[in-house]
Amino acid sequence: MAENEPKPPQLDMPLVLDEDLTKQMRLRVESLKRRGGKRQDGEKLLQPAESVYRVDFIQQQRLQFERWDIVLDKPGKVTITGTSQIWTPDLTNLMMRQLLDPAAIFWLKEDSVAMDWNEADALEFGERLSELAKIRKVMYFLITFSEGVEPANLKASVVFSQL
Repeated sequence: MAENEPKPPQLDMPLVLDEDLTKQMRLRVESLKRRGGKRQDGEKLLQPAESVYRVDFIQQQRLQFERWDIVLDKPGKVTITGTSQIWTPDLTNLMMRQLLDPAAIFWLKEDSVAMDWNEADALEFGERLSELAKIRKVMYFLITFSEGVEPANLKASVVFSQL
């Protein structure tokens, strides 16, 4: 792109904590524990340090992944794992096979101001989002919090250029 050409407009799409779905998935775990039941073969049960987030694609076509915009307000680590388009959380339990690889991992070290991340995997995952946006209005993510952070410490979004 020539220097004097205008940059394409960018869309910042936040990852929003889906409190209802996180609660629903936690209730599933509690129900199984109370009844002494077992998870379905291959079912992914939500762990205490995991929460469900969503991105509502305000535009689905002509998106090009630009970057992740991840901010932790204190040292710690988050792992962002996408879910496949075949998961319909209102109808089915989340299965392990519906978790997408690679995950994007971001961390903030003590005495650091800049986020570190697994760049190659995070970029590959981000580029897949552009394709998934074409067929989905909403995408769900499991975010795992570790090393002392929790949902209140995270601000996250994915930034796309509009082509």
